[in-house]
Amino acid sequence: MTEKSIAIIGAGLAGLAVGCYAQMNGYRTRIFEQSSGPGGVCTAWQRQGYTVDGCIHWLMGASRGSFNYQLYQQVGALDGNRLCPLNHFNRIIVETTGTTLDYTADLDLLEADMKAPAPRDGPVIDEILAAVHSLQGASWEIDAPRELTSRLASLRQAWRMRKVIAYSVRYRQPMSQFALRIRQPGLRWAVANFFLPSAPMVFMLFVLGQLADGQLASVVGGSAVFARAIARRCCALGGEILYGAPVERILVEADRAVGVRLVGGSEHRRDVVVSAADGRSTIFDMLGGRYLNGRLRDLYQNWPLFPPLILASYGVARRFADQPVHNTVALQRPLVVGLQRLDSLMSRVVQDPTMNPPGKTVVQAILQTDFNYWWRLHNDRTAYEAAKERVAAEVLDRLESHLPGLSSAVEMIDVATPYTFWRYSRNHRGAFEGWLLIPRAMAVRFPKTLTGLTNFYMAGQWVEPGGGIPAVLHSGRQVAQIICWKDGKQFQTPD
Repeated sequence: MTEKSIAIIGAGLAGLAVGCYAQMNGYRTRIFEQSSGPGGVCTAWQRQGYTVDGCIHWLMGASRGSFNYQLYQQVGALDGNRLCPLNHFNRIIVETTGTTLDYTADLDLLEADMKAPAPRDGPVIDEILAAVHSLQGASWEIDAPRELTSRLASLRQAWRMRKVIAYSVRYRQPMSQFALRIRQPGLRWAVANFFLPSAPMVFMLFVLGQLADGQLASVVGGSAVFARAIARRCCALGGEILYGAPVERILVEADRAVGVRLVGGSEHRRDVVVSAADGRSTIFDMLGGRYLNGRLRDLYQNWPLFPPLILASYGVARRFADQPVHNTVALQRPLVVGLQRLDSLMSRVVQDPTMNPPGKTVVQAILQTDFNYWWRLHNDRTAYEAAKERVAAEVLDRLESHLPGLSSAVEMIDVATPYTFWRYSRNHRGAFEGWLLIPRAMAVRFPKTLTGLTNFYMAGQWVEPGGGIPAVLHSGRQVAQIICWKDGKQFQTPD
């Protein structure tokens, strides 16, 4: 039997995962990537000897034996790479109240630190920590796609995940809403802003459970080495990756996807087409909106997106002893970025010696911003660069009060805007993780196929609300599972 061929649009993590798993199961894959390297938004770049990381802050399920760890191994992400377990998730500082809270893996210490400034909030704190303890060891892993899961299998899966499901129902309200139960202002802010305030409270509880279990880790060397390792595995399995090959159109004949046309006109015929590219570009541009139904139209018009970001990165000729990697500051004086006033500032202090010159550090600020402002501004290069310089100077001034001596040691500055993210990844409005993680996302099914179009599938963050590394790798794996099922094949993975 002749091997079927698959065209995959996008060499982000989802597209690479489709390539890996399809090759494992006897398909011939070719990935078409508009950029010059793999990873999509999971990337990093070099500036004056420093590595500026644009993506991975932490991975879930990072200890041996977890389903996610097996996933990382299967796609080759850990080949030549090492995970570094985290014992600290975030330090939150509230300037107006003087509150400092470290979210650490030591839950007894966390409990004491939460109660110290807020003794009257003891019952709520006890409730939070009891839920975290209960969720330690819990699994939020779905092996098979919903499309292939029978009712009986769904019931069995629900039984295995009964604890997570129960807490997901009980704590599905946004973190900002749950935090209103807390009286002490500093602690209230620290809980509401553990992640994005719109995220369901169960997300915080589950992440802290993972932290306490040693299931959270960073990648030594950062995002780019993680993505390149998966690309190597895909190619080692026989897959092809064409870089600098932007897809202009998905070729369709008689409502059947038959290949892709690149910018420039070259056509590549394949038996199956998988888009792991931006969802809006796929549906509205590459397919011309021909397979758009009311539900999809509503989704792309009304579902909230992750806010676009500015990454302001500083190469610093010094180390910061005992400074945690992740920090969030609630600002006493708002920070003006473009047309927005921000009340908080997130930062990373990256001291990974493989990513910096000896004895040096990258300090990176992460700011939510407005896409339209930067999109309009990029057409005027002088104004665009001046706006970036203003942001870099203002942010550096704010960071100085929490990292004394920072400004005098800066020797490299790099600012990436939402336009940068769009230019590199083509993600709609620079949304780095696609659809926003909100409570109703936990119950909504995002289709991997389009009604009326055969031999076509979608993978990646635009079919996985909330995004994240495990989610997009899972989506690539699941698309390969569906293709195998359609062809009557037994889906296989390496032992």
